[in-house]
Amino acid sequence: MSWGAWTLLVITVSAFIWCALHIREFFPNWDWKYKWLKDLEIFFNRYKKQLAWVMLIFAIITGVYTGILLSAFNARPLWNTSVLGPLFLASGLSAGAAAIVLSSKDKKERILFTKIDLVILATELFLIVHMFMGFMASTQVQIEAAQLFLGGPYTMAFWIFVVMLGIIIPGVLDLMELRGKHIPAALPGILVLMGSFFFRFIFVFAGQVSRWLY
Repeated sequence: MSWGAWTLLVITVSAFIWCALHIREFFPNWDWKYKWLKDLEIFFNRYKKQLAWVMLIFAIITGVYTGILLSAFNARPLWNTSVLGPLFLASGLSAGAAAIVLSSKDKKERILFTKIDLVILATELFLIVHMFMGFMASTQVQIEAAQLFLGGPYTMAFWIFVVMLGIIIPGVLDLMELRGKHIPAALPGILVLMGSFFFRFIFVFAGQVSRWLY
């Protein structure tokens, strides 16, 4: 949690700086007014590539650290899996790609990130299946934790809102779009963002229900 907090501090400050460097794309006549702000803009523009690398590294850490943090809770069998870190990262990357597709005005960029999102969605689905296979081949308490999603109280919410609406349907829509079919451009992106939110919400709450003592 400590290194996660420091990571969030770095990525938040870096993201604000990056946005400030590109503010004229949205407000062409923008003027910082104060000389020290103009000097900062010149400085960071000079080291823009290095700033991008810092953001990339810390963005990956931000995406994976929540899953690693939860997986360290041995008392919660549902969270206690090494797949959780990569799964959170894949979900975050998918949401990021979807956000770019939603906000981009460049057709080539949208097609590129649609392809990237499709690959990440397939990876996310693979990790979910792999996680449940690991649970079902593990101890009894982890089998019971997995059953929260396999007939238990979180089954419908997880498989409908996360897997179907958040992964499979957007993946199918992305494939249709890449093959030239006309679909509402915003629909896959909105579904992916919704699925990413529900995944975190459901998994955190379900993890608090799973425990070693019954």
